[in-house]
Amino acid sequence: MSNQAGIKLWSFTGKMKTLHLSWMAFFITFMVWFNHAPLLAVIADTLGLSSSEIKTLLILNVALTIPARIVVGMLTDKYGPRLTYAAILAVCSVPCFMFAFAQSFEQAAIARFLLGFIGAGFVVGIRMVSEWFPANELGTAEGIYGGWGNFGSAAAAMSLPLVTLYIGSTFGIEDAWRYSIALTGLLSLVFSVIWYMNVTDTPKGSTYFKPKQTGAMEVTSVGDFYLLLIMKLPMYGALALLTWKLSPEGVSLLSSSMTIIAYVSLVLLFILEVWKTYQVNGHLFSKEVPEIHRYQFKQVAVLNVLYFATFGSELAVVSMLPLFFAETFSLDMVYAGMLASLYAFMNLMSRPGGGWLSDKFGRKKTLLILTAGLAVGYFAMASINSTWSLPLAVVIVMACSFFVQAGEGAVFAAVPLIKRRLTGQIAGMTGAYGNVGAVVYLTVLSMVSYQTFFLVIAATAVVGFITLLFMQEPKGSITEIREDGTVELIQVH
Repeated sequence: MSNQAGIKLWSFTGKMKTLHLSWMAFFITFMVWFNHAPLLAVIADTLGLSSSEIKTLLILNVALTIPARIVVGMLTDKYGPRLTYAAILAVCSVPCFMFAFAQSFEQAAIARFLLGFIGAGFVVGIRMVSEWFPANELGTAEGIYGGWGNFGSAAAAMSLPLVTLYIGSTFGIEDAWRYSIALTGLLSLVFSVIWYMNVTDTPKGSTYFKPKQTGAMEVTSVGDFYLLLIMKLPMYGALALLTWKLSPEGVSLLSSSMTIIAYVSLVLLFILEVWKTYQVNGHLFSKEVPEIHRYQFKQVAVLNVLYFATFGSELAVVSMLPLFFAETFSLDMVYAGMLASLYAFMNLMSRPGGGWLSDKFGRKKTLLILTAGLAVGYFAMASINSTWSLPLAVVIVMACSFFVQAGEGAVFAAVPLIKRRLTGQIAGMTGAYGNVGAVVYLTVLSMVSYQTFFLVIAATAVVGFITLLFMQEPKGSITEIREDGTVELIQVH
């Protein structure tokens, strides 16, 4: 693409208007999704929650996003990002209001579980941005979308405690946190209308490509069919892990009989998904797909593992970091929350930076370097204890955060280049693996020390680095219709 048509960051017309509205939508979803994190202390006090119940809320908050990202990816490919994102923002305001006015752990747990659906909004924007930007700018654009959107969790950490204090002191309202939470739900509802009225699925004159079939991801070889089924197992494993956590062996939110029903339901759902996958891809066993229509699913599998380590660790660390700082350095929750928000604050530049590096130096090379840095970063965080100086600990956390979020940007710089018409489904599955990672890491956290928790993340990053050696650099071309109506063929290297 010519320089004159490049990314003009502060423009609010054409593709840049779409990019800005996309990250704003994602920003709001993240603010709603993590609106509880900086207020956990007062929420726990109001509802009388135990430490175990607080950690269960953290796990519940990321659990539903696992299947939701798969479903939303398919809905996005079928109905388009304009309608899908508007629906998510509007519908998810309801469980936000439910959580705001919950009166018991059970009510809060159900609302938090349902709110996990809003985390699937990320997938929608990935497809939207990929429709509006050419391949040689896609990493940077997706990085801006993801990084500025992810900043919603930091914005929640920095603003909601202050909003709560203002509401409580100005209006003399007890449990003012409820109104702070409700305000984020109202913001989500209002922006759903703004989004729908101001975007289109593609630039004028461009075609929105849809999957040939829906109900399961398309693959293009028999080997990939089996690999797809294998890659689905960890998602069901994470949901089984959550079921165990809610069972009488955990926090007893589910009875023994309900736990058994949940396990059986997961087995039946997996069998159903195998059948759906065969319905969509069964023709592979009798007829080969022409070379021109093939893609390698192993590319998706590698990105899944990397997103498990990158975004999975971010979700887990954002959830627990205020408590970690508070307990390790004996800080009050407001100060600890502000320091912890610096981890998510890095999203503003590091995730776009990862996408930019990927555009400039190649997808695979960039991911190898960032994944190695991520592993080293978490090994360093595992050594943080009360004998450290607080400023040094914060610097280490922020340095680790750079590699984590730049890695996320580099992953989603590659996702839309694998198979364009399946971008929603691929983004959905890769995104879901981030939540699988979060559930696994937060469950580990509920059983081990903070230091072991960080070491486990570092170990999975090493596994991700090894897996990455099997990835091939995406190649090919994408036809771009410019905003002035002219057409250009963009090569992907």
